[in-house]
Order: sequence, then structure tokens, then C-alpha cells
Amino acid sequence: MNADPDSGLLSPVRAGTPAEAATGDLAWVRALLDTEAALARAQAGTGLIPQAAAEAITEAAASVEIDVVALARAARETANPVVGLIKELTEAAGTEYVHRGSTSQDIFDTAMMLVAARTRALITADLEATANALADLARAHRDTIMAGRTLTAHAVPTTFGLKAAGWRQLTLDALDRLDRVVLPVSLGGAAGTRAAYAEYARLAELPDGYPQRLQTAFAQETGLAETTLPWHTLRTPTADLAAALSFTAAALGKIAVDVQFLTRTEVGEVTEPAGEGRGGSSAMPHKRNPVLATLIRSAALQVPVLATGVTQALLSEDERSAGAWHAEWQLLRECLRLTGGAAHTAAELARGLVVNDERMRENLAFTHGQIVSERLSTVLAPLLGKARAKEVLGRASKLALEQDRALGEVLSDLPEITGALSAESLADLLDPANYTGSAGVLTDAALEAREENPRTP
Repeated sequence: MNADPDSGLLSPVRAGTPAEAATGDLAWVRALLDTEAALARAQAGTGLIPQAAAEAITEAAASVEIDVVALARAARETANPVVGLIKELTEAAGTEYVHRGSTSQDIFDTAMMLVAARTRALITADLEATANALADLARAHRDTIMAGRTLTAHAVPTTFGLKAAGWRQLTLDALDRLDRVVLPVSLGGAAGTRAAYAEYARLAELPDGYPQRLQTAFAQETGLAETTLPWHTLRTPTADLAAALSFTAAALGKIAVDVQFLTRTEVGEVTEPAGEGRGGSSAMPHKRNPVLATLIRSAALQVPVLATGVTQALLSEDERSAGAWHAEWQLLRECLRLTGGAAHTAAELARGLVVNDERMRENLAFTHGQIVSERLSTVLAPLLGKARAKEVLGRASKLALEQDRALGEVLSDLPEITGALSAESLADLLDPANYTGSAGVLTDAALEAREENPRTP
């Protein structure tokens, strides 16, 4: 086979990744040929065509050389590539039984589900690797304190372990959603009635109910699922898949956005894994850009938009659509390979992420101790009265900022505080490590919950 490949020049997140290979033109043609061969074997197994014909079709499908560029250009005459493929496969197999009773959409949609199944396996493997690496980070940094930030500003202390556990939870949520997507064969015939399949079975004097038996055999041959109804214009499978891929890309994008912030020069709490030439700037030699997070985020910004286009195909007209079906193809492929690229990149990022716990502690002190003001307010309210406590803390916080002093120093000078709290109690209240709430418990629970309910393939 030969092709004019899209090498990923404008989409480096998926360039050279397993998902790119699994969704390229060559992979798509392979899936189309595999589908035709599987249909032939299913028809032979159910008595519709000779076994020898199925073997010839299977052998031809495995060995035929397809000019993918020519096939793509020929598709301009038929609006899909299946027609031209059937011609070449029929010539290679030397039998009239190729594509018996079928239609282009049955073959293309089944092939699309094969591509999706093969790519999903790659994505889920990378998501598992990402989740495992994040679990290791969560355990290692269960009690590593850092600033919790809300609306971009310091709020209260948290732990990096809890943050990593949250990233992992999103990754596992994505895994669950991808696992639940049903990828079925398509067997509807020309207009969803399976009439030609039934007619060929009648001519062969096969028992009634043949199309349903054929669907079962077809599903077994491809490893795909069965459906209650043909789905030519009932696009639940593609819409579900696009939605799961959209969530997955966005979940990984959340991790990427957090990493981008934490790697900022003025924050410096994490660093991406090093690599030869990675992160360099063409103009500024001192820079080390967070390229892995950037690649992931680029995919996360694209996939939900593309998935919306796939969802629009639910508005397919009649029994076969003129345009809505065709619009899905490239959109779904981009969803698959961008998400696959993001998952592959996320696994690399999670495995090599470097945590700077010293910098996290330094940043906690950036607000001169005010990161624990919530705790002080909670403790002082019953001692001084809520309004009085708020007024005292507000005044102390203002002085700390104006005089560039630690909040603890300012509070130690206030008689309202020294009269209510001992120096030891105040020091304990001001230590961020003593105000992480249930962060450790939540981290443990998140890790243990998955161990008790492991993912089932």
C-alpha cells in the first residue's frame, strides 16, 4: 500500500504515537478489508456462501495491495471509499461472493468501529499507565503541603498528594467512560431492513431469521457488539464514543493546565521530565517550556469541539444520510488520534513529573502566614466574638502586608490575641502543615477505593 500521509506536522501531540498509526489511512483501509473478510467468514459460517469463497476473500484481504491515494480520489465519484475497495478486493479474490447482500455503510461503519476498538485499546493502556504513575505520586506526596489556590490566588493549604489523587480520579473516570462505550457491527443493508441479506438466504433455502444469525456471527468474527436495530441513522455508537473521547481529552487537559501553572518560573513547584532538546526556545536559551502539558492541552481544546460535530450527526435524515454520515468520519478520526496522542503524552508526563517540595513550602510563606487566616478566624470567633475576630484579623493582615512582616509577628503584638492564645497555641495555628484538613484521608480513600473496585476489561 502507498499513501500520502498526514505526518502530524500541525498536530505534534499525536505525531509518531501509536494512536496516530492506528487511525491513519492505511489503518482505515486495513479495517475495511478486515470487515469484508469477517463478513465473508460469517456468511460461510451461517451457510450463505461456500467456505472456499470465504477463505479466498480472507486471503485476498490480507494480501491485496491498495493504492490509498487512488482509492481516496476515486471516492470523489461515489462519496465513500468502499465502492472502489470492493472492486479491487473482488478482482484479487476471484470470487463473486465479496460484499454479498451488504452496503457501503455496513462495511464502513463496522470498519470505523474496528478502528475505534483498536485505538481505544491503546488509549486505555496509556490511561492505565497515567493513573498508576499518578497513584505513585499521590502516595509519595501524601503529606507534601502546598498552597491551595482558588480563583488563581492562595486560599488554604492542601497537599500535592491530594492534587495528584484528583488527577488520577479524572483519569480513571475517563477510563470508565471509554470502557462503557459499546462498539457494534453495522448490518442494515441498503435501507436498514436487511432485505438483501434475507433474500440471499431465501434463495439459498436457509431457515427464517437468517439476518439475526448473520449479525451474531459477524459480531463474533470482528469482536464487536450486536445491536437491537441497524444504526445507519441511529448514531448512538459514534455519539457515545465522541462524548467519551471528549471527556477523556478534557480530563487530561485539566492535568496539563495545572502542570503548566505549577511550572511557571515564579511558582516552580513541579518540573516536566527532561529530554534531549525538550522545552527549548528558538529565541531564549534560558527557557524550559512545559511542552508535554502544552501538547496535551492543545488536544483538550480541540476534541470537545470535534465531538460536537459528531453529535450533530444524530440529526441524520431518512434511513441513510447524505452528508451527516460523511461528516463524522474525519471528525471521529481526529477525536481518536488527538485523544490517543494526549493519553500517550500524559503517561510520559506523569511518569517523569518532578515535584519540588521545598519550593512548595517557600510559596506557602508568600502571603506572610495569611494562608491560614481561615483557621485563625474559626478559632478566634468563639474567643473574641465573630465580628471582633474578623476586625482584628483584618487589621493584622493589613499591617502584615504593609510592613512586610509575618502575620504571626503582627498578631503577637496585639493584646487581643495574646490575651486569648498562648504563644505555643498561636504558633501551632500558624503552621500550614497543621491545617490540611482531611487531605491525607481523602488521598488514602481515593487510592483504596480503586484497589477495592478494580477496573474490569
